[in-house]
Amino acid sequence: MNNKLSLTLIIIFLYTSIVFTQETNLNILVFSKTQAFRHKSIPTGIEFLNNMASKNKWNVVFSEDANDFNISNLSKYHVLVFLNTSGNIFSNDQKVALQNYFARGNGFVGIHAASDTEKEWDWFTEMIGATFKDHPKVQKATLNIHTECHHPATNHLNTTEVFKDEWYNFIKPVGRHVSVLATLDETSYEGKKMNTDNHPISWYHIFDGGRVFYTGLGHTPEIYEDSRYYKHIEGAIQWASGLKEEPILSKKWKNLIDDKPYENWDVFIGAPHASVKNLEGVDPQSDGKNAKPLGLNNDPKKVFNFETIENEQVLHISGEIYGALTSKKEYGNYHLKLQFKWGEKIWEPRLLREKDNGILYHCTGPHGAFWNVWMQSQEFQVQEGDMGDYYALAGTLMDIPSVKKEGQKEFDYEINGKLHTFSSADKKFPAHCNKGLDNENPHGEWNTLELICFEGTSLHIVNGKVVNALFNSRHKNLDDKIVPLVKGRIQIQSEAAEAFYKDIKIKSIDKIPSKYSKYVKSYLKN
Repeated sequence: MNNKLSLTLIIIFLYTSIVFTQETNLNILVFSKTQAFRHKSIPTGIEFLNNMASKNKWNVVFSEDANDFNISNLSKYHVLVFLNTSGNIFSNDQKVALQNYFARGNGFVGIHAASDTEKEWDWFTEMIGATFKDHPKVQKATLNIHTECHHPATNHLNTTEVFKDEWYNFIKPVGRHVSVLATLDETSYEGKKMNTDNHPISWYHIFDGGRVFYTGLGHTPEIYEDSRYYKHIEGAIQWASGLKEEPILSKKWKNLIDDKPYENWDVFIGAPHASVKNLEGVDPQSDGKNAKPLGLNNDPKKVFNFETIENEQVLHISGEIYGALTSKKEYGNYHLKLQFKWGEKIWEPRLLREKDNGILYHCTGPHGAFWNVWMQSQEFQVQEGDMGDYYALAGTLMDIPSVKKEGQKEFDYEINGKLHTFSSADKKFPAHCNKGLDNENPHGEWNTLELICFEGTSLHIVNGKVVNALFNSRHKNLDDKIVPLVKGRIQIQSEAAEAFYKDIKIKSIDKIPSKYSKYVKSYLKN
């Protein structure tokens, strides 16, 4: 520890220094352990965050002890702030605890040298979004602010802002999975650069269920005296904790596959089946589920491809490897509408089965929870002859009005049926409920699929008809407790069959549309 730290700051390091209030109930762990370069601004940053917590009535603990990273202790906190951490600072057990913390849906704020931390740990690199390489001398530079994001960390800033700080270059381009909030204008400063027109310096994203924010600002003691920086970090903590949201939907339709689709979506590719050709490293024993996945935005076979077909932007899914097109944002209370049709190609291990696909919603936690590829989620089944069925994946549950007819093994949705529980969290319940009617168009024709989700209620709609109504969405969390599940990311599957989607659009809703009230009124509490 720097010998110049005042006695007051040492005490801050050792003890919690915020008054607890029931109103905010926000618990923050600020971590500043260093095993490489140690920033002289760390004490200033501690005082800065302590004052911020006091003003907001947050509970904050300051630490440089990696032993605090155990599952039990981390479960106390809603947000971790990595204040200029550096080097390799965690044991294997501590790494597991940090991953568990993210899977619980908590928040993370990385300041400056957080990207100079655990540089050899691939998970951390992917989580933080980029890895520090080098920097020019401290100087002024112009930042271009993505004001269209309306993010709490940047919504107080102008389109361009000038700051004086140390400007990081990164080993590789910043990950495609992040949403950028600010970029550096490399013409505005001298010295080492990444030599690109796109040099992100602040961003955010959802990762393994947790909310991640990173800013490259935070080197100099003076930056912590800048009121703009105060609001930058305050807004970041508020977003990471869920106290404030960025507005991502309106009541107007938003096109999710416009001319820049990868601003809205990530790709996660699972384990290639042993039969996959022209791809290195395929496990000869793989059944498409039991081998190592290719991972995030690693799609060498172009399983997911955006193409222009007949002057329309179309998502073409080859189906060759199990995978998911995953929304970057989490959605709740929405109406999703899209067009779908089958292609002709089929792949192992489903050569002798119906063509299969699916829309997964309320997706939460890490990728790979189901079959080493998909997230814990609810499923709107898209399968030949079964369009609109429900499946529970990796620990989710729904209640569906349904009936098991004489001689049948499975339940069918019935508009006025008795509520039955369908679950992948408890084996005493089935995990699948059939649609109530078949309304799929003939092979090769486009189908209009709609998913309406509001406060735990969902409607699966195929070509204008409700084929399934679902209630009381919930899931089993990491504490083995069944809790509500009312929002999450959206995943579109690749499952061994060629498929096409277009006109993927979404809007917010504040109630179930009245035209569908007859499907829900008997099952919703007043």
